[in-house]
Amino acid sequence: QVQLVESGGGLVQAGGSLRLSCKVSGIMVSINTMGWYRQAPGKQRELVASIASSGTIYADSVKGRFTISRDNAKNTVYLQMNSLTPEDTAIYICNLRTRYTSNDYWGQGTQVTVSS
Repeated sequence: QVQLVESGGGLVQAGGSLRLSCKVSGIMVSINTMGWYRQAPGKQRELVASIASSGTIYADSVKGRFTISRDNAKNTVYLQMNSLTPEDTAIYICNLRTRYTSNDYWGQGTQVTVSS
């Protein structure tokens, strides 16, 4: 059974930092594509960052501020978020897409709130 469990969200002031973690069980993160999405109230879910064997991808809005990484030994993916702004306020959701079948697995999400 595949499970993704996020942690690390919270309330932070503008300009601050947070690091989100996504602990995965039941499947290896190293051979699949891992991504962080976010969904703000009234907005569509959007891809924030992803990491795969081919490299990393970032949304334009977070380039230079956010960094996605993974620890294969811990089967965990991270999202380091710096220089946060109120526009980054959203539920952040971890995603795993399997390499050969493109099946998607999702975490439950973690709330990030940035105050001005």
